Amino acid sequence: MTKYIINGGKRLNGEVTISGAKNAAVAIIPAALLADGPCRIENVPKIIDVTLQLEILRELGVRIRLLNSTTVEISGEAVGGSKVPYELMRKIRASYYLIGALLGKYHHAEVAMPGGCNFGGIRPIDQHLKGFRALGATIETREGGYIVADAPDGLKGGHVYFDVVSVGATMNIMLAAVLADGQTVIENAAKEPHIVDLANFLNSMGADVKGAGTDIIKIRGVPKLHGGTYSIIPDQIEAGTFMAAVAATGGQVLIKNVIPKHLECITAKLTEMGVEIDEFDDALLVRRMGDLVKTNVKTMPYPGFPTDMQPQLTTALCLAKGTSIITEGVWDNRYRYTEELTRMGANIHVDGKIAVVEGVEELKAAPVRAYDLRAGAAMVIAGLAARGVTQVEQVTNIERGYENLVEKFQAIGADMYRAEIPEGDTSLPEAK
Repeated sequence: MTKYIINGGKRLNGEVTISGAKNAAVAIIPAALLADGPCRIENVPKIIDVTLQLEILRELGVRIRLLNSTTVEISGEAVGGSKVPYELMRKIRASYYLIGALLGKYHHAEVAMPGGCNFGGIRPIDQHLKGFRALGATIETREGGYIVADAPDGLKGGHVYFDVVSVGATMNIMLAAVLADGQTVIENAAKEPHIVDLANFLNSMGADVKGAGTDIIKIRGVPKLHGGTYSIIPDQIEAGTFMAAVAATGGQVLIKNVIPKHLECITAKLTEMGVEIDEFDDALLVRRMGDLVKTNVKTMPYPGFPTDMQPQLTTALCLAKGTSIITEGVWDNRYRYTEELTRMGANIHVDGKIAVVEGVEELKAAPVRAYDLRAGAAMVIAGLAARGVTQVEQVTNIERGYENLVEKFQAIGADMYRAEIPEGDTSLPEAK
């Protein structure tokens, strides 16, 4: 079992460079299938979700060339089928973007959802399916957890109104609509930076997408898309994770390759907490020398505070003076990680979507689990701030969305490393 071993209690100091945005990459990579020529995509993060997506595309017959560690060339004109292997799809949540891409280009898609789950679970895709139907597709589920989407005569532009703001559904309907016949209007669309990035990528290939970044997106279908070169934006959540880590541990870190405007909602809360942040063109200098101060946070769709930063900020607030109230306004059941923080000495009471955090003097090391991607990042932050040696297990969940996280933290003074430890061994080795 691979674990992170963290010898905490040390301030962070130095510089860190942010990688390409995970949430943009997992939509832009399947979007390359829509083009009739090769797409060269730069600033691609080296994460598990991207590796899996490229493996899935290879299984479909897509030609892929890795030009360097962060650049990939995708030639999707020779797709050999539209049924995606179940064993690969069950490992990645962003599998549903292949429905929009394959349906838009080939008018047919057979895609298994992660783990073969049904669509009434914690993260349903009912808004995605509603959008596909509004464009004229027929949708059915088949044995083995597959969604089969068909539009034998091609998709037609239509009007899509989302009942709830959904990032995934907004991006998926964009993928499906760019080659549809006529105009598609998406209302109550999500406005996150990665949605704008996907629109910019599609437009660079000849699509006609207007309004991305607002709640109404208009897409006029075009006959075909061409290849080209495009660079993915920096990862807003990775940058926010390092900002929260500095808040929790203290110190001073220059966070490079960021778009400061994308981070304003995170910067505002950290400033309220007593963190000093200086903004540059493509970097932030984050420092925390004094005590952290309590604050209240409610997660909301962009430009509100992102739900994907809630666990990391809550971890920092465990060390703030006073009582903070966190309200999760996007997802249910996102507080499972707080049980791990409580084992480290945090004082957190959860009631439904609200967490009340009483600040404590310090966190203490303990064996903890990364229950999901962002909860895992929170465990790393807790380990960095805690007194003693912390083991974090299930780190594959973390590496789904963070590139070289251990190495990046080591470079700014963290005493941590990856270790292979026999399952069931709870001993705490000294950090290297």
